[in-house]
Amino acid sequence: MSTPPRHPTYPTRAWYLLLLLPLIGTLWVPWYNRATPTLLGLPFFIVYLLAWVPLSALLSGIVYWRTRRLH
Repeated sequence: MSTPPRHPTYPTRAWYLLLLLPLIGTLWVPWYNRATPTLLGLPFFIVYLLAWVPLSALLSGIVYWRTRRLH
């Protein structure tokens, strides 16, 4: 008889909390509501928001890989 596949024992739902970081980081405006310092002539708030694009993709990838079903 074969045994059913083993699934990870860690709580996978907790990984979804990582998806809240980009939401909080971009919607809480007082954290980045300033023009200085600048990077390559761009104000801080633009650099800050653009930094969330690859960071959000990275966090989404982490959540995907940690929560997908193992077959």
